[in-house]
Amino acid sequence: MHRLVKPKYFMPVHGEFRHLKLHSNLAQSLGMSEQDIFLMENGQVLELSRKKAQITGSVQSGSILIDGLGIGDVGNIVLRDRKHLSEDGLIVVVAVLNSKGKVVCEPDVISRGFVYVKEAETLMDEMRVIAKESIEKGMNKKKNSYNAIKNSIKDELGSYVYQKTKRKPMILPVIIEIPS
Repeated sequence: MHRLVKPKYFMPVHGEFRHLKLHSNLAQSLGMSEQDIFLMENGQVLELSRKKAQITGSVQSGSILIDGLGIGDVGNIVLRDRKHLSEDGLIVVVAVLNSKGKVVCEPDVISRGFVYVKEAETLMDEMRVIAKESIEKGMNKKKNSYNAIKNSIKDELGSYVYQKTKRKPMILPVIIEIPS
C-alpha cells in the first residue's frame, strides 16, 4: 500500500507505541526519509502545508468519562465510591424512630454486592442486633442527634463486619422519624 500511495509524509496512528514504532520502521524500509515520518504522542499537533509538515504544539487529551447526561464531570470521589462499591458492596441500615427517639421496630439491614443474604442469614441477623445496639448507644451519646446515631452504626457495624468477613462494605444508615 505504501508503494502504491507514495505518501510525502507518514504518521502511524493505530496501536500501542511499539506498534507505531514498527510501522515507522516499515515506512523507512520502504524508502521514506526519517524526517518525513512523524511518530507522535497523544495530544501532539501536526501542522501540514504544501511545503512542509511539522509538530507545532499540543492540545489537552486523555480519557473522557461519560456518566448519564454529563460528559467529563465524574469526579474522583464518585469514582472512588464506585470502586469501593464494586469491591466490597453496600449495607443499608434503615431504622425507624419516633419523635421521642425510641426505636419503633427492628432495624432493617439490606445488603447489595456484599453477601448473598440467603446463605448468610446468621450474619444478617447479627448485623440487625448490632445495628439496634448501635442506635441505642448513639441515642445515649447525644439526645436525638441523628449524626451520632449514624456514626455509631457505621463504626460498630463496620468493625463487626470486618472482623467476620475481612471486608469493608460501604455502610449507609438511614434514619426515619415518625410522629409519636
